[in-house]
Amino acid sequence: MWFGTNKNPQRLPGDADASATWRQRMVTEQLAGFGRGITNSRVLAAMERVPRHEFVPAALRKSAYDDSALLIGFGQTISQPYVVAFMTEKLELQPDDKVLEIGTGSGYQAAVLAELAKQVYTIEIVESLATRAAMDLKRLAYTNIHVRAGDGYQGWPEVAPFDAIIVTCAPDRVPQPLVDQLKDGGRMIIPVDEGDSQNLVLLHKRAGQMEQHAVLPVRFVPMTGEIQRSKINR
Repeated sequence: MWFGTNKNPQRLPGDADASATWRQRMVTEQLAGFGRGITNSRVLAAMERVPRHEFVPAALRKSAYDDSALLIGFGQTISQPYVVAFMTEKLELQPDDKVLEIGTGSGYQAAVLAELAKQVYTIEIVESLATRAAMDLKRLAYTNIHVRAGDGYQGWPEVAPFDAIIVTCAPDRVPQPLVDQLKDGGRMIIPVDEGDSQNLVLLHKRAGQMEQHAVLPVRFVPMTGEIQRSKINR
């Protein structure tokens, strides 16, 4: 597929020139176009640089730049490009920022963040995915991303506080440890599962208080581990 056309469909993203073209069209048509309204030039440039096809299974590379989430194994997905760009834009990242990501998955979102921030710390509860993402990120020469296998509910306290936190799996409430690890003035974006629906919630920490509002209906995989066990026991 070539974004709804049949132009040279044999040119898959493994071809460097084709890959650059696919990314450019993805940005133009899916992110800045169709009324989607991603306007942050740094975010758009990062989305154009990061090779999404390098983070999906080989059998799905032909679909790497489609406007959809894709399965990456272990019941997990790589998010739709628009959702990646939307969440990233809402964080308002600056070049010196330190970012925490909960839910590494394929490593794609971490790579986008690493194009915009100084350091990215990312946690993945599925050890095999964490290992694979770390290898792919190293292969692609991302030196400012730190990958940990573990339960993201507790965050990464030894390197806190963070300027921004992004969560790519859905708990039923915002984990307090993540709130505690967010700098004053920092931003967090997280999908919250409300039972029959999920919404992305954007939070700002100001003078120790959290201001939050829902910004987009979404569908993410659930957050597992400690928060899931505590939900069962409540």
